[in-house]
Amino acid sequence: MLIVQGNLANTYQRLDRVDEALRLRRDVYSGWLKLYGQEHSETISAACNYANTLLKLERFAEAKSLLHEAVPVARRVLGNSHDLALKMRNVHARALYLNPGATLADLREAVKTLEETERTARRVLGGAHPNTTRIEKSLRDARAALRARETPPSQNNDS
Repeated sequence: MLIVQGNLANTYQRLDRVDEALRLRRDVYSGWLKLYGQEHSETISAACNYANTLLKLERFAEAKSLLHEAVPVARRVLGNSHDLALKMRNVHARALYLNPGATLADLREAVKTLEETERTARRVLGGAHPNTTRIEKSLRDARAALRARETPPSQNNDS
């Protein structure tokens, strides 16, 4: 039943019915958590999907909180170079730098995380792998967000 609900959530999200997808994602994550605990690969995958949907709805604090707990579990259980662990680190970094209220520390953490994740993804998955290219795009976006925050606005002295 949880697999079917997850597939239905995928369909809702593709149809841009994100609120409905979120309800299902939360139920699926909760279901896997109750059934197998937080260290099972299905639970880890459901947490990643749930966090992705939270990001789509710009619920950054919730995604950050969920991933703060789930990423270390994924890294410990699956290993740092597992495709899902790399994806989760990318989602976590996105939760940091996409947030309009991100602090400078959040932006720096996102860039640092993505630099490490990109190196690992390139080594393990190769440069053409879709996960690697997504991480590279996130890294470019995170660096741009950090530059924009660190660079003071120029003053126009044309008067």
